[in-house]
Amino acid sequence: MSRHWYILGAGSIGCLFAAKLQAIGCEVTLLFRAHGDRRKPRHSPFSFELQGQHEQYKLTIPASYADDSETIEHLLITTKAYDASEALASVAHRLDANSQVLLMVNGMGLIEELEERFPPLRFYVGTTTEGAYRQSKQAVVHAGSGITRIGRSGTLEPADWFADFSKLEISCTWDDDIHGALWQKLAVNCAINPLTALNGCVNGDLKDRESLAKKLHTVCDEIATVADAAGQRQLAANVHTLVNRVVSNTAANRSSMLQDVEAKRRTEIDYISGYLIRRAQQLNVPAPENEKLLQAILKLESERSSDKGRE
Repeated sequence: MSRHWYILGAGSIGCLFAAKLQAIGCEVTLLFRAHGDRRKPRHSPFSFELQGQHEQYKLTIPASYADDSETIEHLLITTKAYDASEALASVAHRLDANSQVLLMVNGMGLIEELEERFPPLRFYVGTTTEGAYRQSKQAVVHAGSGITRIGRSGTLEPADWFADFSKLEISCTWDDDIHGALWQKLAVNCAINPLTALNGCVNGDLKDRESLAKKLHTVCDEIATVADAAGQRQLAANVHTLVNRVVSNTAANRSSMLQDVEAKRRTEIDYISGYLIRRAQQLNVPAPENEKLLQAILKLESERSSDKGRE
């Protein structure tokens, strides 16, 4: 059965999954919240080039806009975490109780917000370590292979539509402990992203520069304490090993938060370090170094927002 997948969020990960789903015969449409130029055809396709170690080809994906009327049965959301709720609201009139929504964004805490705001919808969550970035508006680089985990809390058996993801050329697995998988990704992001963003460094500098390596160790200690209190005991015991492995394997990478800071974009810190600190406070567990990183990023964003206001 060929399913029609709509993808909300035409960034690097959204385009990567659009290409891979189209390659196995799925109908794929990219969703845009605003048409922009009403003089253009309503469904002008979106074209881009996907580049990778073993791939380089041009794709044309149909486009749809938020105010269109076609019902969406299968929706993949790959926006920034802070954009997801409003982005989903823009297409809510095209969804019904049968719609299946897969949320694949950074951080944690968002799924609870969406379930409260859109109670009729059935949500699934995913996390991926696929490496991809936009080289230009029309060029996406598939920089490295990883693993994509998908699931729904309390659901052991894969959803029917997961058959599409199991056929992709990238590794996708159904995870019956998706909450644990999200905590693993959160731990890595909390440890690496704010430190690299504030110090303007690549991931590898967190082990090569002594001062940063010490900070990373302290940050990981706190993450382990919070994770343990939250019931994520296996993660707590392995945080240092997990984070150090990612730092080594991605030594030349520039974190997404570093890229956002350099581009003067809003970061996803509220759903990364912000979520960790909120859980720490709920569990009455101190995490001062992570709190400092959170406040430093928020201050940086506030200062830049003020600068824009004065322009």
